[in-house]
Amino acid sequence: MTDLATLLEVGGPVAALGGGAAYTRAKHPGVYWSTVGLPISTARLLSSYSSVMEACGLTVAPSRLRVLAVKATTRREIRPVPPRRGIIRPTSTGLRLRLRLAPGQEPADVAASAERLRHAWGVHAVYVTTVKPGVVELRLVGFDVLRRVRMPRKVDGGFLKVPVALREDATPFVRDYRTVPHQLTLGATLSGKSMYLRHLVAGLAPQPVALVGIDCKRGVELAPFAARLSALATDPEQAAELLPVLVKEMEDRYDLIKVRQGIAPDAPEEEITSDIWGLPEHERPVPIVLFVDEVAELFLVATRKDEDRRDEMVTHLIRLAQLGRAAGIYLEVCGQRFGAELGKGATMLRAQLTGRVCHRVNDEASAKMALGDIAPEAVSAACAIAPERPGLAVAGDTSGGWSRIRTPYLSLGDAAEICRESAHLVPDLPALKRFRPDVPVRPVETAAAPVLQPRPVTD
Repeated sequence: MTDLATLLEVGGPVAALGGGAAYTRAKHPGVYWSTVGLPISTARLLSSYSSVMEACGLTVAPSRLRVLAVKATTRREIRPVPPRRGIIRPTSTGLRLRLRLAPGQEPADVAASAERLRHAWGVHAVYVTTVKPGVVELRLVGFDVLRRVRMPRKVDGGFLKVPVALREDATPFVRDYRTVPHQLTLGATLSGKSMYLRHLVAGLAPQPVALVGIDCKRGVELAPFAARLSALATDPEQAAELLPVLVKEMEDRYDLIKVRQGIAPDAPEEEITSDIWGLPEHERPVPIVLFVDEVAELFLVATRKDEDRRDEMVTHLIRLAQLGRAAGIYLEVCGQRFGAELGKGATMLRAQLTGRVCHRVNDEASAKMALGDIAPEAVSAACAIAPERPGLAVAGDTSGGWSRIRTPYLSLGDAAEICRESAHLVPDLPALKRFRPDVPVRPVETAAAPVLQPRPVTD
């Protein structure tokens, strides 16, 4: 009986502690990492740093001065020298530390050993970035941050910058329209493409920009944001009328820039500009972001009579993609497939879309349409996205870099409410007034009349 009581006294708390840790790790990985994973991984890193670097081939032979100093002061074995380690900085999702590479090493050597470092130190992933020549930063991620996306509290946003998703290395993915003016977003049904678009609209709504939408699905995607939209086309016929107006607006802005350039030869250089951002603030027109949902609907035609309209719309889109950046007009093109099979001009338009985001697609050809021409190795990553993870995508650009991202959940009602609260920020663009969508008026809630009428109290 005494042995049983001792077993219960010792084993009960141990079992409860182990079960609680397992539950926390499965349901609340961030809490588990902060309480258990962080101390264990830090201890592993500190105790095995030199041996792990040597096993990964990241050490170099010591200098002659070091060899002489060791022989003169101690009798220790002279071992290879690992990269000099900086201060370990813990984060809510992992660890960060900087390494000063030894002479003859390069960042690619460390990146090639990232998988070995992950297993040696017991973390979810290791990412290597170059800080400056000779210095790299290791970002150790303690758990899968894309399983339950939680955006960082502090994100470096700004004008025309929207933190729309989280990268797999726990850093925010920011859609910067000044850096990447046009983007193509592909994804199959229920892949999270609409959620991505929803975050972009909600992020731009509080900013002083004009939002224009072309939604050929009868407006089911963009109509809830009508309070913040300056223009909305819900079918190809309306889009054919809206696009020439945007092209004319772009040409007027170029005329404004040309007027500014035609100043006296002795004018200061800072007053000469080639885009709207060099204009004085009181003369600068408001930037325009054009959202095109289901772009394939603009290319599809049923009769020969519609081919002329299709060619005209595609020509306008290509002109906006080629010349719109300097005029402050940016394109966000979305669809399920987008390739040469859509017709003339599709490939040319895609080549102008610098940013690429590919959600789960139905075939490899669709992934190649989005990423094959800029990052061929990212195609297989896009094809491996599981249907159980909506919002997961592969983001790349024409520089060749790519990463996995995932968009957090944002309900349609919350996004629409943000647009309604920002309705007063809709800029005054006379050319787009006739395309302004009708905003339904909310019914005013009134108190129900009582069933029994009260009687006045008399003396």
